[in-house]
Amino acid sequence: MYFKSRLMKRLLVYLREFIKDRFNLLTDKADETLVVENITRDASFKGTNLWTLIFAIFIASIGLNVNSTAVIIGAMLISPLMGPIIAIGLGIGINDFSLLKKGAKNLAIASVISIATSTFYFTLTPLHDAGSELLARTSPSLWDVFIAFFGGLAGIVAGTRKEKSNVIPGVAIATALMPPLCTAGFGIASGRWLYALGALYLFFINSLFICIATFLVVKRLHFKRVKFATEEMEKRVSRYIVLSVIITVLPSIYLAYRIVQRSIFEENAQTFVKSEFHFARTQVVTHNYVYDNGSKEIELLLVGQPLSDAFIDTIKKRMNNYKLDGTKLVVRQGLDAKQNIDLSAIKASVLEEVFAAEHVADTLQPQHIRPKDTLSYLRNELRVLYPDLISYSLSQAVYISADTIPNDTISLFAARFKSPLDKKEKVRLSAWLKQRLNLDTIKVITEP
Repeated sequence: MYFKSRLMKRLLVYLREFIKDRFNLLTDKADETLVVENITRDASFKGTNLWTLIFAIFIASIGLNVNSTAVIIGAMLISPLMGPIIAIGLGIGINDFSLLKKGAKNLAIASVISIATSTFYFTLTPLHDAGSELLARTSPSLWDVFIAFFGGLAGIVAGTRKEKSNVIPGVAIATALMPPLCTAGFGIASGRWLYALGALYLFFINSLFICIATFLVVKRLHFKRVKFATEEMEKRVSRYIVLSVIITVLPSIYLAYRIVQRSIFEENAQTFVKSEFHFARTQVVTHNYVYDNGSKEIELLLVGQPLSDAFIDTIKKRMNNYKLDGTKLVVRQGLDAKQNIDLSAIKASVLEEVFAAEHVADTLQPQHIRPKDTLSYLRNELRVLYPDLISYSLSQAVYISADTIPNDTISLFAARFKSPLDKKEKVRLSAWLKQRLNLDTIKVITEP
């Protein structure tokens, strides 16, 4: 036991030293004075930096306008927007109120110039459609928070190293600071104010969490705090910094909470729509998930065979199973859908179905029948219609006649019930399955 105890202690010491050596950020740390000078210089927007920003904004706006990912990435590599954001985080970390003010001032100037430049471009351009790259910057998600935070960590760690690497350009691409500002300009130029607000919201989230990440790394690296002439002045500056941090961080906590709640709601809503609105003769063309001040709504546009009100009410009762309590479900179909139908949305939906379809079909079953899919989405409906149902199966069977040579294939539905179905109910079940599965004939076998 004594030797085992000593061995375990040595092993723990070795493991601790190994981790400390491998994850030590102080090993290749650059001189603090040089790091602060570089960040302070990059925080300023004058001359070259300002013109580079304007050119990058034009490039990013064109990329968003023509929906080109490569052009947008190129613009983000050119953009110098990271400078003042990291300067703000450093200023908070080392108690330098003048650096904090400089970073905030230059970030505000850069933001205003960026929005003005992109607004100018989108006012003149003949292309006014909002592509997928532009729409992606109108509503931040929980993942944007994580990307900004970890990107900020990588950026400030790379900025404090002796050997410079390609981390900073990578962070500029990942955190996507410039596209939201260009999107805000598009929203202003086209009068789509919700686009502009959503994009500015995303830019604020990205900037804030990069600042927080910078502050944490600076504190971890034990950067020297700025010394003041008198203790009273130091206390006053510290109070200003703390007050600035509180004013900035408190709203971010609420915003981050809202983003998390909305992301969870949208994920649950997507699962609900995919599971419950999967029909052979009815198609979900568009869907809209609204989460606003606690009010939750799912709006669907359907084409094809209309669903009855009773059937929709049955689906609504199952919303609690997807953690959608208190969510309003709005289903537009038939005459109610005509004013809301978007032909481009229908085309996109049809193409999605075509590409998702199986490339190889079984020769023994018609292509419009897919038993594996059908078994899953019929379960809830059959459970409501026939509470005594125990189990069922759906398959394709080869029907061989003893009198004729040609064989035939039929759909075979076999089910077990707690109590036997009478002949009338069996006929009704057969008719319902034909209509539900879009079949000409089906053989129903029940037991007992």
